[in-house]
Amino acid sequence: MKIIYLLIPCSLLMASCGKLLETTPTDFLTTENYYKTEEQLNYALHGVYDRLGASELYGDKISWTYNSSTDESYQRSMPSVGVTVNSYEASSSDINNFWRVCYEGIERANVLLANIDRPVMPEKNRDVIRGEALFLRAYYYFILVSNFGDVPMKLEPTEASAPMQFPRTPSAEVYAKIIEDMTTAESLLQEQTITKLGFSGRISKTAIQAVLARVNLYMAGYPLKDESKYEDALNWAKKVVESGEHMLNPSYEQVFINYAQDKYDVKESLWEIEFFGNSLDTYRETGRIGNNIGVLCQDVELGQCFASVNATIKLYNLYEEGDHRRDWNCAPFVFTGRTNAVKTPVTDNWTKNIGKWRREYETLTPKHGNNTPQNFAIIRYSDVLLMLAEAENHVHGGPTAVAYDALNQVRRRAYGKPLDVPDACDAPAGMGQAGFLKFIQDERSRELCVEAVRRYDLIRWGIYLSTMKEFAEYIMSNAPEKLLKSAIAAQNLEEKHLLFPIPLREMSVNSALKGHQNPGW
Repeated sequence: MKIIYLLIPCSLLMASCGKLLETTPTDFLTTENYYKTEEQLNYALHGVYDRLGASELYGDKISWTYNSSTDESYQRSMPSVGVTVNSYEASSSDINNFWRVCYEGIERANVLLANIDRPVMPEKNRDVIRGEALFLRAYYYFILVSNFGDVPMKLEPTEASAPMQFPRTPSAEVYAKIIEDMTTAESLLQEQTITKLGFSGRISKTAIQAVLARVNLYMAGYPLKDESKYEDALNWAKKVVESGEHMLNPSYEQVFINYAQDKYDVKESLWEIEFFGNSLDTYRETGRIGNNIGVLCQDVELGQCFASVNATIKLYNLYEEGDHRRDWNCAPFVFTGRTNAVKTPVTDNWTKNIGKWRREYETLTPKHGNNTPQNFAIIRYSDVLLMLAEAENHVHGGPTAVAYDALNQVRRRAYGKPLDVPDACDAPAGMGQAGFLKFIQDERSRELCVEAVRRYDLIRWGIYLSTMKEFAEYIMSNAPEKLLKSAIAAQNLEEKHLLFPIPLREMSVNSALKGHQNPGW
């Protein structure tokens, strides 16, 4: 099943600016003449989901623009300015658009929630829509607070005539509201299991639980450092595991082939952003997953990819022999030829493309030169297992059998081994709390590289600056001369980059933000 998202017209989000005719218009949508049926509520809900797939978020840039400035990847063109290399200002269009799209999603959710009680419909169905809208609004705020810190927290629709006076809300309060709304959503969606849904593009009970585990881990780390949240993260992760609805796909590679072929593996993939079509058909809900980030290919029929992102030597070296993830995530080949392209081996470990999303597996034809139907996972079951292991280690002052089991399931899958049989690839026994955490930090990179979590992980662990400094030193001492510039993101990194700046445009129109920019900006 594929959700075809409806873009709710702007007329639903703001009042008319003026009277163009003496007669009252009746042929366009407003909040007054919409939201009258259950079907219209569902269309509006699809509009709330829609902004997550925008190119400014999971449709393109969240995977390689906002998160390339880590030790996992670097831009192949090695630019000297931009978000990817930590050289930007509050006037950056990327920063402004990132902020804008999140608030568009929030506004759509606010409008829906303000009108949700209007139609006559079964209350059970209304509760499901309410739960999804509350969760999605909270998720947009989670994106904002983890990137910008204190942000304006709007919980009502914007009045067109109201002045732009929305002060920043402290991060702790924003997080508290996120937890409140997501917890409410989880209680409202008790019967919306992923097994019943049969696909991962819509929020299920266990997807909410998994995201709540992630949110609590972020709260436990920098900057809030509320260590009590480790136990909450552990409890939410355990709910996912104990639901019995999820397990790892035996093949790491197949996980991403499924995303390319629009096949739903609801046991592995808890929540994914859906894309559809080839920009040549009726429904144009494509993204660029596999086009900007993937294996270099100029053959449009096979699936053109600009391969804008390479794996770092650090990522490549994190893998040991026998780990299937290495040659999937760090592609050992490129495609050569504009037609009938063939695989050409790449033996230089410093210049391997990120190969996680591969267009050769797409089944929808004809393929578009830029746009793709590949889905993007927000959270997978392997992430839940690694979060459980991390939280279990912290709560108990060291790794328990439960923590080792969760970690080793991920590792055994990576080596093509049975998930429930001890193997030589298992994590070393006898590690202390600090050693186990370090192992988890590396394992998350091996498993989840370039899935838009590394930067946030490094920040919450409080090691972003030190890790990138060490990475830059290694590059400058060991890289071939032509690749020294791949250290530029690490060299440019300053403490101010722990948060993005509040967009200059927003500061200029929202008078309550003036004088309240993030430190260093």
